[in-house]
Amino acid sequence: MAIERTLAILKPDCVRKQKIGEVLRRIQEAGFEIQAMKMLTMSKAEAEGFYAVHEDKPFFDDLTDFMSSGPCVPVVLEKENAIADFRDLIGATDPDEAAEGTIRSDFAGSIQENIVHGSDSPANGQKETAYFFAEHEIVANQ
Repeated sequence: MAIERTLAILKPDCVRKQKIGEVLRRIQEAGFEIQAMKMLTMSKAEAEGFYAVHEDKPFFDDLTDFMSSGPCVPVVLEKENAIADFRDLIGATDPDEAAEGTIRSDFAGSIQENIVHGSDSPANGQKETAYFFAEHEIVANQ
């Protein structure tokens, strides 16, 4: 199985709840290698650009308002089967449907404020990573 790259974003609710360390600990304990990380606050336009795939959906404006409401932490992760494994670790988008013990089940307050974003495919993992990080900012495994 090949090493995959995925993008995680610890969302503004994660930062506000001071859960950055706990979420990163769980990610590392699940075998993910952190290759890059930064804290930033997206502008509304940057959030709209990142979530452009959802621009025709009714939740788009609320989502981009939320994602630009405060600091977030984009993180580049790598491991074998990273996409599926990360989505299993974080749980369903709706925390009420997320399996017990997942990050969203334990920390998320709603379907919108659900603590963390995870790429849904290897192609999106690459595209989303490039939205926040230049290739020279990503540390290669030694």
